[in-house]
Amino acid sequence: MSGTVGMVLALAAGTYAFRLVGPALHGRVELPDRVRVLLSAGAVVLLVALLATGALTEGGGFAGWARPAGVAVGGVLAWHRAPFVLVVLGAAVTTAVLRAVGAA
Repeated sequence: MSGTVGMVLALAAGTYAFRLVGPALHGRVELPDRVRVLLSAGAVVLLVALLATGALTEGGGFAGWARPAGVAVGGVLAWHRAPFVLVVLGAAVTTAVLRAVGAA
């Protein structure tokens, strides 16, 4: 067995174990309210960090102004509970127009 196959199998086993632990411990472990709040805030922080790195960087450098503007327009539309198709189209059109006028 190669090292790659071994790593894939180890990751698969770990993923399965994580998925199994949730239902197995449900009702047996009670988290304090403060821990629940911190876990919720941590999830939001991780999602915002992922959004920021995806929107602002490309190849280790700044991605230009078109992409962050498109993400911002999509975020505003999503915040106002626009339909998903409208959010995606608004972000894409904003990015495309800015790139077309040279604000890459």
